[in-house]
Amino acid sequence: MKILIVDDEKVQGELLQGFLQKQDYEVSWLPDGESALQFFARNHVDLVLLDHKMPGMTGDQVLARLKAENPELRAIMITAYGDVETAVKVMKLGADDFLSKPIDLETLLAKIRRIEQELFVAEDVREVEEAAAADKPLPVKIVANSAAMKEVISLVRRVAATPWSVLIKGETGTGKELLASLIHHLSPRREAPLIEVNCAAVPENLFESELFGHEKGAFTGATGRRRGRFELAHQGTVFLDEIGELPLALQPKLLRTLQENRITPVGGEKDIEVDVRVIAATNRNLKEMVQAGTFREDLYYRLNVFELEIPPLRERREDIPTLLELFISRYAGGRRLELSPEARNIMIKYPYPGNVRELEHIVQRLVTLARGSLIKPADLPPEVRHYQVTTVGTLEEKLKAAEREMILTALEKADWVQTRAAAALGISERVLRYKMDGHGIKRSRAR
Repeated sequence: MKILIVDDEKVQGELLQGFLQKQDYEVSWLPDGESALQFFARNHVDLVLLDHKMPGMTGDQVLARLKAENPELRAIMITAYGDVETAVKVMKLGADDFLSKPIDLETLLAKIRRIEQELFVAEDVREVEEAAAADKPLPVKIVANSAAMKEVISLVRRVAATPWSVLIKGETGTGKELLASLIHHLSPRREAPLIEVNCAAVPENLFESELFGHEKGAFTGATGRRRGRFELAHQGTVFLDEIGELPLALQPKLLRTLQENRITPVGGEKDIEVDVRVIAATNRNLKEMVQAGTFREDLYYRLNVFELEIPPLRERREDIPTLLELFISRYAGGRRLELSPEARNIMIKYPYPGNVRELEHIVQRLVTLARGSLIKPADLPPEVRHYQVTTVGTLEEKLKAAEREMILTALEKADWVQTRAAAALGISERVLRYKMDGHGIKRSRAR
């Protein structure tokens, strides 16, 4: 990461430059805003550390000019002790954080590493978005406006190119099958088949045949040879959905396939070599199943080479508006439909125990029953319309959930201008930013 320090105090500027260079960052130091603007015009910069009070151009003036040139630039404002409120106000110009003097170097390093990780995640998400817009677009639409889902997509981008088995965890309806499809289509195996097996839907007596195939006459009704899912997926990917439902008796055979890359069809005498990548998914706690003896420990670790966990929709509410637009467009049949602000606000607050799948089904119902072009609160299902944030949980959980909803509502009404949202909530912008961090609320950056 390339860092630019702009500080008129030479001793401090050189101190910060030397410290960060020892952390393997590429760092430049300049004493004033004019030279910073000239440097910025000729060089790429990821992060600027900017002193707020300098001779000539002030820090906020420099930041405004830099942000006008590159809105994606990340910035940390350095303020004099006791001048924190001024620095917080400057953040509406685009600063990501602030530090007061005297600077604690470890605190500075922690803030820089957080921003660096966010930049890595943003780059991974950008690459996935570009893949989705390429000549062979991805067959799925993954919504990732929230910081939580951006982290997941970042991990997907990195694991997709590997041959490793992946275990996807998440509640029912979170979109585990979509994530498996995304991994396959970002991988070198994208031209080969992606074969899905729903382990909860296959009868136990047919499971072995379903996975590994069978020979003619292997059992009553086997009138011919049948290829199993692993053979059909040769050089591609097998997606084992609801892997926790795999019968215990069949788990050793799946383990052998993963270890030896070969299968034996039911009734067959010869092994067949297969080259497949396995992605498994579950909404169950496999570790608890291992302890209970209902899932083999060796199979668990063979499947769980790389683990991904999809957060429930209630923990990534920033994705809900985009999902609503996506599903309304998908199911409206060309009609022009939209949610009223009140109905939209209610839909964002609802906790969706069935996650994205439940939201999709609610939209299907709304689109089917809509009489006009505007969907109002009265049109929403009763369980959504009458939901109250504080209906479940401990008092602490209720208060935390209510606070989060109030902050999200204020930000939405203020079009995510934090100064206005803080004023509406009756708190300072600094307190608002602190609470947003605590609740994991972060608006996605426009590209």
